[in-house]
Amino acid sequence: MNFNLLFFGVYPYVAGTVFLLGSLLRFDREQYLWRSESSQMLRTGSLRWGSNLFHVGIIGLFFGHLFGLLTPLVVFETLGLAPHDKQIIAMATGGSLGLLILAGLLLLIARRLREPRLRATTRTMDWLTLLWLLATLLLGLSTIVVSARHTDGAEMLLLMSWAKSIVTFQGGTAAGYIAGASPIFKAHIFFGLSLFLLFPFTRLVHIWSGIGSVAYLGRPWQLVRTRR
Repeated sequence: MNFNLLFFGVYPYVAGTVFLLGSLLRFDREQYLWRSESSQMLRTGSLRWGSNLFHVGIIGLFFGHLFGLLTPLVVFETLGLAPHDKQIIAMATGGSLGLLILAGLLLLIARRLREPRLRATTRTMDWLTLLWLLATLLLGLSTIVVSARHTDGAEMLLLMSWAKSIVTFQGGTAAGYIAGASPIFKAHIFFGLSLFLLFPFTRLVHIWSGIGSVAYLGRPWQLVRTRR
């Protein structure tokens, strides 16, 4: 069996399908559980610092990955950025945002470990989510060390080609691009894709509500008329 094709040519579509259909089914069947289940009432403590650091970092890193992997290379060339320059920028911004997330995530994990009431209300899936996020993040930070050994941007270009092939439904071609990538990059990608697989079964579904609230701002004014 070609494991490279399985994990990096087929698995992205499996994770994406579960992510979309699972989210839709959960919203349809379990609307009362569609929330982040905030623990603020049980214990405030380091929640504000941990939550803010985590959310600011994760939002920035998500859009950084999206922009960095899917923006056509010609755009960077138009801006006068060579692959080397783009890689240095990616390492600097990704490392900075990653450290923000790491600080926030460690505060949130420590908070749940220290407080008996929080431990009692933390389910197995909550721990799995936190630890999976931590592992994905540490692997991502480790890629910076690997990238620092060769800053020509060659491997980064292969990862960009992989991402673009995935979104254009060319799984076989995508797997070929990533075949020679460092195992650290492959592990990071696998863990990152698996977050989409876990998404519908965890508290992470509340992210959809955040996106929906932005769309709500464009909602027409509600007209209220007095009874005559």
